[in-house]
Amino acid sequence: MPILNWLTRDEDIRSAQRVPYRLLEEVPDLSAGERDSGNMLIQGDNLDALKALLPFYSGRVKCVYIDPPYNTRSAFEHYDDNLEHTQWLALMWPRLEILRDLLAEDGSIWVSIDDNEGHYLKVIMDEVFGRRNFLAEVIWQKRTSRENRAAIGQAHDTILAYGKMPPIEWKAIRNPLSPNLNGFSNPDADPRGPWRSIPFSAQGYRPNQMYVIEGPNGERHEPPRGRCWGATEEVFRRYEAENRVYFPRNGAGRPRIKQFAGEEAGLVPMSLWLAEEVGTNEESKREILRLFEDGSPFGTPKPERLMQRILHIATNPGDLVLDSFLGSGTTAAVAHKMGRRYIGIEMGDHAVTHCVPRLRKVIDAEQGGVSSSVGWQGGGGFRFYRLGPPVFDAEGHIRQDIRFPILAAHVWFSETNRPWDGNGNSPFLGLHGGQAFALLYNGILGDKRPGAGNVLTRATLALIRDAIAQVHPNFAAESPAYPLTIYGEQSRLTPATLDRERITFKQTPYDIKARA
Repeated sequence: MPILNWLTRDEDIRSAQRVPYRLLEEVPDLSAGERDSGNMLIQGDNLDALKALLPFYSGRVKCVYIDPPYNTRSAFEHYDDNLEHTQWLALMWPRLEILRDLLAEDGSIWVSIDDNEGHYLKVIMDEVFGRRNFLAEVIWQKRTSRENRAAIGQAHDTILAYGKMPPIEWKAIRNPLSPNLNGFSNPDADPRGPWRSIPFSAQGYRPNQMYVIEGPNGERHEPPRGRCWGATEEVFRRYEAENRVYFPRNGAGRPRIKQFAGEEAGLVPMSLWLAEEVGTNEESKREILRLFEDGSPFGTPKPERLMQRILHIATNPGDLVLDSFLGSGTTAAVAHKMGRRYIGIEMGDHAVTHCVPRLRKVIDAEQGGVSSSVGWQGGGGFRFYRLGPPVFDAEGHIRQDIRFPILAAHVWFSETNRPWDGNGNSPFLGLHGGQAFALLYNGILGDKRPGAGNVLTRATLALIRDAIAQVHPNFAAESPAYPLTIYGEQSRLTPATLDRERITFKQTPYDIKARA
């Protein structure tokens, strides 16, 4: 496959490995709403912030959208867009690499760009994500007015979309919201937007789809004569949990299923997105002016309808969305209104001056942008973070003041290349690939005396074995079913004992190094 070469390529393609893992430190005064909503705003260099997210979110992001600098050789108010071509490529490559690692296997990335760097971006994204994983080049009509001073008026931007898998395997594609919403409404203000009800029955007789459904008024419903329910009872209960079941006639009618606008089967998105469908730059500026009364909107926002289209195609409610060039906060605002979780990263001061107040207004049910079309009524929340000090020192060793959950996440990620799901209440971190991992650090066993709870002894080994057995009973102490890797300050077990117990001991802080 052809590759793109530039002056500093060899150095740039290794630069992500040199970026330190940093702590993320919450700023409670800038957080808002429900703290445990799973939404994050991060202020700081996005390369450092992306690296900090890897041990916790690797492989978990369903959709990445970024609107990076276009390198138009002009200066914008909030960031410098005047980069040399080589500098622009050096900016993009390491960020794309880490974004790829954060994407879920069925995830996708969408990048807005214009013709200054779009063709070069396509080549490096072919290399980073795989040419066969290219999904589409979307043409967005960003303006409808004529640009009379130009040789040829620039009326569109490009959005390049890639998956972690080829298009034939990428199952997340759904048709975009139709401009014609006849028959759709949102009487219960469902955050997923307008819906209509469809019958929950199928022709014929299937024994596992013949059961009684009780309505909200206590009435018991059986399938219509000569038919069965449209799915098994297990699936129906899932629909109930997802708030997809609708009983007409004030609860007296047979159950029906909510079908949201754009979920009709058999349609896929087109690659030409017209201004009348997804908005223009002028529309996005009006949206920002309505939100901020200072009369100085962010220079290059995207309309909320454009982001709604992308998130509708690429995600389901509850999925995680990431924007590492957050700008004025449009991606986070639309994700919030559509019931998606999000992580937004912005380096400049407008992380505080634009993104925080905008999302606070979303929490308070502001009705601009797509609020009406998705039935937004407010709620939710986010946590605000800034980048803290590096987790590892200059030699790659763990700093002594790092808390247990942070170190545990890095240990687990370095061993498994997977994010850690633990809570920091046990030295046992988990099983992966037929191997168990444990960490003795910072008094996790309740004994913070030097040389006590952080040291591998027969007593601490027994506690680790007990913790493993509670989750995996077949992990027998006398005949270990899995090899066990234990990180600790030191080991007082003999090499023969470690070998017999199938234990690999790694010393902290010296054997814990930052994973490239």
